[in-house]
Amino acid sequence: MLMFIVHRARVTEFAARHKLPAVYPFLLPVTDANGLMAYTVKASELDRNAAAYVDRILKGAKVSDLPVQQPTQFEFVINLKTAKAWTHHRRTAAPARSWDLFGPNQ
Repeated sequence: MLMFIVHRARVTEFAARHKLPAVYPFLLPVTDANGLMAYTVKASELDRNAAAYVDRILKGAKVSDLPVQQPTQFEFVINLKTAKAWTHHRRTAAPARSWDLFGPNQ
């Protein structure tokens, strides 16, 4: 993952050059390198969970007794500038609405 973050400009440039709609696991490729989409864990939830763990450890809880938690909140971010540029070139292939791909109740 670290290599992906370090080379995010190259990755997003490659995807754009080859007209590949890419979804990135972090926000940085979308916000800093004009990536198209990101689907990632909501950072505020991770911070809140980390603070709760630190609090419990400082109060004397054993680390081995703490439960493993999975994130429950996610963010889906679309870079509209990049999306408009991408759909301009592929207008016929881009669906009009998201449910054109997945159906309204799926």
